[in-house]
Amino acid sequence: MAVSNNQMSKKNLTSNSSLVQKKNIAQKAEKMNQILKVTNKNSHHGSKPKTSMMNLVTKFPILSALLCITALLVNQPLKASAEIEIEENLSVTTNSDISLSSISHSENEFSNQTIEVDQLPELEDFTVDNSPSEQQIAQNHQEETLSPNLEATSPNLEIASSQVSSPNLEIEATPESVSSQETLIAQNNQQGNQEEARVLVAEVLVEGVEGELEDLVYNVIRTSPGRTTTRSQLQEDINAIFATGFFSNANVVPSDTPLGVRITYTVTPNPVLQRVELETVSGTRPEAQVPPEVVDQAFGDQYGDIINLRDLQEGISAINTWYSDNGFDLAQVVSSPQVTPDGVVTLVIAEGEIEDVRVRYFNEDNDEVDGRTREFIITREVQLKPGDIFNRNTAQRDLQRVFGLGIFQDVRLSFSEAEDPSKVIMNIEVVQGNTGSIAAGAGISSSSGFFGTLSYQEQNLGGNNQNLAAEFQLGERELLFDLSLRDPWIATTPDRTSYTANIFRRRSISLVFDGTETESIRTEVGETRPRVVRTGTGVTFSRPIAEDPFTRPDWLLSAGFQYQRVEIKNTEGDLSPRSSAEFGNELLSISESGQDDLFLLRLNATRDRRNSRLQPTEGSFLLLGTEQSVPLGSGNIFFNRIRASYSYYMPVNFLDFDFAEGPQALAFNVQAGTILGDLPPYEAFVLGGSNSVRGYGEGDLGNGRTFLQATAEYRFPIFSIVGGALFLDFGTDLGSGSSVPGRPAEVRGLNGTGFGYGLGVRIQSPVGPIRIDYGINDEGDNRIHFGIGERF
Repeated sequence: MAVSNNQMSKKNLTSNSSLVQKKNIAQKAEKMNQILKVTNKNSHHGSKPKTSMMNLVTKFPILSALLCITALLVNQPLKASAEIEIEENLSVTTNSDISLSSISHSENEFSNQTIEVDQLPELEDFTVDNSPSEQQIAQNHQEETLSPNLEATSPNLEIASSQVSSPNLEIEATPESVSSQETLIAQNNQQGNQEEARVLVAEVLVEGVEGELEDLVYNVIRTSPGRTTTRSQLQEDINAIFATGFFSNANVVPSDTPLGVRITYTVTPNPVLQRVELETVSGTRPEAQVPPEVVDQAFGDQYGDIINLRDLQEGISAINTWYSDNGFDLAQVVSSPQVTPDGVVTLVIAEGEIEDVRVRYFNEDNDEVDGRTREFIITREVQLKPGDIFNRNTAQRDLQRVFGLGIFQDVRLSFSEAEDPSKVIMNIEVVQGNTGSIAAGAGISSSSGFFGTLSYQEQNLGGNNQNLAAEFQLGERELLFDLSLRDPWIATTPDRTSYTANIFRRRSISLVFDGTETESIRTEVGETRPRVVRTGTGVTFSRPIAEDPFTRPDWLLSAGFQYQRVEIKNTEGDLSPRSSAEFGNELLSISESGQDDLFLLRLNATRDRRNSRLQPTEGSFLLLGTEQSVPLGSGNIFFNRIRASYSYYMPVNFLDFDFAEGPQALAFNVQAGTILGDLPPYEAFVLGGSNSVRGYGEGDLGNGRTFLQATAEYRFPIFSIVGGALFLDFGTDLGSGSSVPGRPAEVRGLNGTGFGYGLGVRIQSPVGPIRIDYGINDEGDNRIHFGIGERF
């Protein structure tokens, strides 16, 4: 806002609601990197910078007249000494002699003359350009690009004074100066090369503002009355005015006076800040990710005050910090703030929009190769899609899901330039390896005893991430062969529906008929322990219940069908449907032939809220399941099995272990189940053992149509990879042992109800915690139990 020599009154400034507190102006001025101040050692401390040589003429008219007359008559240069002191990083105080040359009365001498650096200056050609320097232009207009780095941080937008200056500001000569008959020209003495031309300043005025903003301008400019000035110095003054951050425009206008040049700085203050708006450079996503409350928090203290670009920069830094803290690492402000006359500031942000998602395949030597996995198998695991804003946290989860497929040795992220410089191409880079394996091993478990295994697995069948597995296991109590095919995500479904199909043959010694330390039922044929042989096939479909495939599901539902041919045999492999006479000659199957057909429909629902599946310390896990048999085939069996399990985990800090660091937790589990309808003896619930009541052997506590068991554990660290547990188990068949056909629990003399307690260690291994428990039961017997994974 330009005004005449009559400066704007404080009343007008106040009514415009833009009055700036003096202490605030001082504080903001102190924040500038450099403040240029001009002091005159010959002036009194109480004088103001607006003091002019005209005031000297008024106060000392006779002395001034004598000096002028003497200069004209003698025709000798009148020399005055002026000291220029520049504070802070400028040069030290210097003295320069200023020669006042002859006073010209001819207008022709000053008309139509171009003033060069080595010539005497003319007012009409003495210009100051307040446009940015070439170096500043190179810095301010450097092309903004998005960093192709996952760990990139959003750079802070620096607003230099030159970024907001109006280009090509000139010192305009007024008509009065052109027609003036008295012009004072200051010229440096030539010593070798001629220096930049100087003029003597008689008066300095500031127009357009008053009060504290006016004082601020006087404080930052170097030009002062009684000193000489140059074109460069006036340019520096313009830059210093803009550097305060309070002004949107500034001009300097020289005019002639009898005693020198009057320098008038006409400035326009910034408007009062009303609000800040965010715009994105993307046409597809005009809404910025930053919530409105974050914008208000960053700029709210500035609302109602005159816009200061330095304070505005602090708010922009807060916006950039929010983007970085929330994972939007490619987001940045890409241009200077756009300010409207009514005080609305618009920030343009490139948030890092993804133009495309591509897959690149590498071998173990890091050479790019053709992929063996179909591309959609990878991209469907990636939540970030074209058109989304890149987010570091989301990308990290995407990489974890792709790596979790189990078919790649490494997964990483890179970026490529897009056609639109405000967007990026995101590359998912996978390192391929062998997906097929053959393994052999041996082990021991409380339920199976010693056993050996031989297995084959192909995890990426046909490049579709389908898992084909074959396993053969031979142990003391069982013989197993299983061939399975699993697809973790059926291609035609958008919700991670999976299926598992298998065929199997298992031969085992049923814990219903045989225990670890209790009496075992014998077969009628051969007088051996009964073997239950199951041959069959089945398929199960699972589907998570979630908002999308990338969030943790609230529930996981599964439904399936299975067929089993169950045969009761002796050690030699002969059918033996009844027990020996010693054990009551009871049927061990439903059919007299010793061969039963089971057609089972299964439905399960689980809700997993644990913080870890391997070592949970907080949350809960709920399992509900039912099986319904269809009365078809041998035995015409019709029953329904219902089962439920609930686990709860609570973090505690009972003990302060100086020798080990790790979580402590209380863990509780309750299980119950019942069978309605026909009950084949080999389908009864079994109590006792490493996964039931510890301290009892496998199946040595009881078996029945109904059961209830509960467990409490205190889990704590010991050192490094070893943890410990104190446990208490309880189990009961609720008196249902006698309802099982053949009454195997009564024949074997099992209690049906009991408890056990003890302690154990957990050793971390690649396959999960190796569990070793020492348990004591309510009868005083004790046992050591082995297992893989936590009890629950």
